[in-house]
Amino acid sequence: MATATYDRVLTEEIWSADGTQLWVKRAALVILGIVLMTVSAKIAVDIPYTPVPLTLGTFGVLTIGAAYGPRLGLATIVGYLLIGAFGYDVFAGSNAELNGTTYMMGSTGGYLVGYVLAIVALGLAARRGWDRNVLMMGVAMLIGTALIYIPGVSWLMHLYDFTLATAVTKGMVPFLIGDAIKLVLAAILLPTLWKLVGKARV
Repeated sequence: MATATYDRVLTEEIWSADGTQLWVKRAALVILGIVLMTVSAKIAVDIPYTPVPLTLGTFGVLTIGAAYGPRLGLATIVGYLLIGAFGYDVFAGSNAELNGTTYMMGSTGGYLVGYVLAIVALGLAARRGWDRNVLMMGVAMLIGTALIYIPGVSWLMHLYDFTLATAVTKGMVPFLIGDAIKLVLAAILLPTLWKLVGKARV
């Protein structure tokens, strides 16, 4: 019986709804998630020697995945990518001249694929209660980050004919410190929010 209490993710616990209200809630959360993803992507810093900017996008993906769960998280990231594919300026380096599928097939294309993998992985981890413990959330975030890097680095190898060492040097190493900080913050955020929810219901 005790394990059954861990199958709910944060957004289900904070905002309970059913019937029509549930669908309204889900739509609102998807829209909110897309907005947060867009804002996170636009907070970007160009790094020398790499074609990929440092953004808060990974932080957004990891936290949305954990807070939303796998299905709603997947709907959110797919919606975000579709909006970007239609040419709207929602990505880190997209603009009026470079957008849509042209941008998505560029240097960040593999990382966008990784976003999908990571958000589902974090959602599944949250379903198992990992988001209620800092250590387990840290492990989940580490897995999610790896799932972003793997297709990201692989795509750079294909796109620029890089060796693995070069792709890692340009597509992963410059971001390790920043991603480590984001990982720690995200790992602390979800368990803290769960504690606050628990106190509010006492």
